Amino acid sequence: MILKRFKSTVYFILLVCISCSAQEDKTHTFSSLEVAANQTEKYLHLLEGKNVGVVGNQTSVIFTSETDYVHLVDSLLNRNITIKKVFAPEHGFRGTADAGELIKDGLDAKTGIPIISLYGSQKKPNPEDLEGIDIMVFDIQDVGARFYTYISSLHYIMEACAENGIELIVLDRPNPNIHYIDGPVLKPEFKSFVGMHPVPVVHGLTIGEYAKMINGEGWLAQNASCELTILPLQDYSSQKTYNLPIKPSPNLPNAKAINLYPSLCFFEGTNVNAGRGTNHQFQVYGSPFLDASVFDFEFTPKSSNGAKYPKHEDELCYGKDLQNHSNLDSLNLDWLLQAYHHTQDKSSFFNDFFNKLAGNSSLQEQIQKGKTAEKIRESWQTDLEAYKVKIKPYLLYDR
Repeated sequence: MILKRFKSTVYFILLVCISCSAQEDKTHTFSSLEVAANQTEKYLHLLEGKNVGVVGNQTSVIFTSETDYVHLVDSLLNRNITIKKVFAPEHGFRGTADAGELIKDGLDAKTGIPIISLYGSQKKPNPEDLEGIDIMVFDIQDVGARFYTYISSLHYIMEACAENGIELIVLDRPNPNIHYIDGPVLKPEFKSFVGMHPVPVVHGLTIGEYAKMINGEGWLAQNASCELTILPLQDYSSQKTYNLPIKPSPNLPNAKAINLYPSLCFFEGTNVNAGRGTNHQFQVYGSPFLDASVFDFEFTPKSSNGAKYPKHEDELCYGKDLQNHSNLDSLNLDWLLQAYHHTQDKSSFFNDFFNKLAGNSSLQEQIQKGKTAEKIRESWQTDLEAYKVKIKPYLLYDR
């Protein structure tokens, strides 16, 4: 659908989960908010007459009604904005590639605009990629977890813009996991593309707030500062959890998966499958090595869109079904600990990826030493409290 005319203020309805204890059922109601992309009167004049680069994917949309939307790129083109290039993060511009799959440069089939990959051999645009671009627009839906790589792409875009004297506009979107902050704060020696900054696993910021923090904390190379404009959400409450209308990546298909993702993603660093290759990604977990007398749920991962080569493909896995579990407002370590304690071969349980996801080596050591979840969580608290103070200057919404 091509949008020929739209008002600058368009509201869409999102399901809102009122925060409560993870042991209780959520109360649901409806509310409206306005994403920054819809506030065209605040940024179109900044783009007119300029060569624009867009960092986006399938979530980069302007809502035209409660259920309909048009892609930001299509909308800008229709308003005679010149878009020179699109920069695509992990999963690609249209959001269909596997996690970790090489994303190649190319042309967008719909618009013919060149696409530069931010996920492959080159995660940061080079000067040639940015040649002729006057201003960049970043509009991607994040989910509030440190190892979700869109914030790493944000870092490299900001760094490239700072080095090449290009202004960056970030169009803010809600964080579906903003209702809590939890997990170990990343140690610098464990920096990687799944964790670039000293923040906890669940960082509690929108992507606009996160961009402010990257600048403010001097995290860009050479302490560079990006010329940054943040367009905030309107009518946004950080006390509510919004059910995203478009899945942010192939293996986060619904609100339950997004809520469980920060806890279950630790399994990506183990021999346990977190639902990839099923229709319940990040809502189930299991492994052929788990004790079938303890884990009564069974599934067999199959090659599928978004999971071409799932862990334990075509093997029967024993585990847990969490589709009906109450929504979390803290990281759940019990599933990880239980899986480790009831695996057939503890020596093969962890892989080299685990410490990158954890952002330290201590979590694996604590699990191997038999520490309880409570003791492990206690070890995070000092860093978490310091982090909560650190983020205060960067908050755009009431907490």
